Amino acid sequence: MSANPTTFQTAQRQHTSFLAAAEKRTLLWIAHRLPAWVNSDHLTGLGFAAIVATGACYWWASRQPLALLAAIACLALNWFGDSLDGTLARVRNQQRPKYGFYVDHMLDALGTFFLATGLALSGYMSPAVAYGFLVAYLLISIEVYLATYCVGTFHLSYWNFGPTELRILLAIGNLFALRNPYAVIAGHKFLLFDVGFTIGTAALALILVQAVVSHTRRLYRDEPMPARKN
Repeated sequence: MSANPTTFQTAQRQHTSFLAAAEKRTLLWIAHRLPAWVNSDHLTGLGFAAIVATGACYWWASRQPLALLAAIACLALNWFGDSLDGTLARVRNQQRPKYGFYVDHMLDALGTFFLATGLALSGYMSPAVAYGFLVAYLLISIEVYLATYCVGTFHLSYWNFGPTELRILLAIGNLFALRNPYAVIAGHKFLLFDVGFTIGTAALALILVQAVVSHTRRLYRDEPMPARKN
């Protein structure tokens, strides 16, 4: 049986990224000025369509490198829809916490799959690196969602990096890749995106280990082993 929506307890949001404060002010400014016919579902759909389109642009870049610029535009649209939907719902007091959390993050997972697939087919990244990053992303997502339920804290960022900062880094990487898709390290030539995403995957793995250890210890203290009954 599902919980009564009137007693549903939302988790505490933790967002400490470099751009969090400025982003919040910007999103509130936009939300107060959107036309009445635009609702949070429209924005969620826009964000998902934009991330799928980003993956398609990377695939297209294997034939036309200028598609990397189109990918930047799609990332901007993804930020607009994905970041603004919750803000708009809160500004208009139209929150649907269970529906919004479930749909938003299912679409995030699906959208990241399409993004990774586009990168894998782009020629700018090795498929193994693209899907390795996808696995790491999905594992950290599972940890975040489990912690949201078990610990009551929803982490939107780690190490002062959140989704917005990652979009910006990816957009900058596109500009560099458009000029030269390779990086030379210690005399060896590597795909630029392979280097960047390998570092990103390693960072996600460290974040995952850190979060799992921290949350496991906390839950163990909160729920000690019950005394054995004779």
